[in-house]
Amino acid sequence: MKVLHIINDKPTELSKKIIDTQSKAHEVKVIELSKKTVSYEKIVDEIFSHDKVISW
Repeated sequence: MKVLHIINDKPTELSKKIIDTQSKAHEVKVIELSKKTVSYEKIVDEIFSHDKVISW
């Protein structure tokens, strides 16, 4: 399963734990909106290319 995490501010201890746990069994990608300049088009493409999306 491919999981995408979109983090609006910065990662919390809870989000870090969940991402680390999911990374052991799934393909995980993280987009931190506060650190990266990512186009909305790219974000939409990423959303549709993953099985599950979690927004923090």
